[in-house]
Amino acid sequence: MRTWQVERRKRTRHLIELGGLVVKAGVVDLTGDDRAIILGALLSIADKLKSDQGERARALWAAKGKQAFEAEAATHKGIRSN
Repeated sequence: MRTWQVERRKRTRHLIELGGLVVKAGVVDLTGDDRAIILGALLSIADKLKSDQGERARALWAAKGKQAFEAEAATHKGIRSN
């Protein structure tokens, strides 16, 4: 396989994973799949990260995301053991 094909597949996988996070967070359902709202929300996040409150927001959001991943892992672990 050519290098550009490998890179394209890696990029495609990365984009799919990011889209999955948007769905997992419930953003798609909460916005009625309105892409203008989703983009506007993401732009607001970017603005916040660029502001003087960026580090605080980054830490808060990282902790919340980690907690969500851990809760999901615990839920899946519980399902497997049943």
